[in-house]
Amino acid sequence: MWRRRSRTRPRADQTQPAGETDGDAAVIASPPVSSHRTTSILIGLGGATVTVFGLAAIAGIAAPILLALVLTICAHPVRRGLERRGVPRGLATGSVVATVFIVLAAFVASLGLALGQFAALLPQFASQLSDIGTSVADWLASAGFGSTQVQAVEASFDPSNLVPVVSGIFGSITNITVALVIVLTMLILMAADAGYLPTLLRQLQHSRPTLVEALTNFASSVRRYMVATTLLGIAQGVLNAIALVALGVPGAFLWGLLSFLCSFIPNVGYFIAIIPPTVFAFLTGGWELALPVIVIYAIVNAVVQSIVQPRVVGNAVALSQSLTFASVLFWAIVLGAIGAILAIPLTLLIRTILVDADPAAAWWRPLIGDLDETRTLMKVEDARQRALRKAGRAAKADQGKATKRAPGPA
Repeated sequence: MWRRRSRTRPRADQTQPAGETDGDAAVIASPPVSSHRTTSILIGLGGATVTVFGLAAIAGIAAPILLALVLTICAHPVRRGLERRGVPRGLATGSVVATVFIVLAAFVASLGLALGQFAALLPQFASQLSDIGTSVADWLASAGFGSTQVQAVEASFDPSNLVPVVSGIFGSITNITVALVIVLTMLILMAADAGYLPTLLRQLQHSRPTLVEALTNFASSVRRYMVATTLLGIAQGVLNAIALVALGVPGAFLWGLLSFLCSFIPNVGYFIAIIPPTVFAFLTGGWELALPVIVIYAIVNAVVQSIVQPRVVGNAVALSQSLTFASVLFWAIVLGAIGAILAIPLTLLIRTILVDADPAAAWWRPLIGDLDETRTLMKVEDARQRALRKAGRAAKADQGKATKRAPGPA
């Protein structure tokens, strides 16, 4: 009897609170949900920080790989179209890879030609650039800046220092060659793996339908954005170059190529593209030549990027203006010039992984720029407000009429 009672007796750490009977179930207090949420957020931020620093550390490898991924996505419909016409899979893959690499090689050759033109152009304006540097240095000195800072600013206007700075933005010849080798290798491997992609997506459709839909929409959005931006960037660069040739601004090909590159950089690219031709136009013909350059660039940019591009791209991007600007700065710091050019596709990739592929995170989409439903609600709300204002004015008018008709005091 004693042993049976001792077996059922609760231990010290399981002592029930006073007032509870032996038959009541023990209640174990669970930690609040907010603590789990805070912990998850902190862990996520820590992991994201480590990932970002890791990408920045291997930017020389990560940037070409991501560029190859975007190029593979853009070229995939061409490869698929060749296969539908009966072209063997291997030949279709090789044709697309060769075409993309030829385009890249032509672009690198154009970039080298433009840098050579820039190096030849600077000596013609060396004295004027030095005078501008001296004027800026004198103004900074009068404003109270230190001599070290003033000398650094003045040295930046030295033509012999400008070419290495511009070349350093794109990297040395060795870095460009290594990047091209990585891009070509990844293009071949990714294009070969893409042959299995339709079957893989059908295989995952039953178990991961949301993921398949998110990846499909991501590829379609990136393809639509990159193709449209490339075509419109070519048009923008050609129009600007023709205008600069007509105005007699030196280095028209160089500035047209710069305008094409900067068309891939939202919000910031226009200001980067307009500064050099404006400066050289000012050095050539003063403000009489610089002002037409500013006006022409503003018109071309407004028509192409503010009117034509939104209609062509549509809701493929669905990112807010603030997030777009922040993404350009972020990816430029992490991956350099390629990061700035691929800022939109890389941000869409992050959104696909974190938001689109998770049904529970779908509520984030309106907050980061998918405003189709929000615009509809705003139109309804605006219509309601207009109706209320109209009703209020009508009520005031009726009240005024009733006041006028009321008899005065006897």
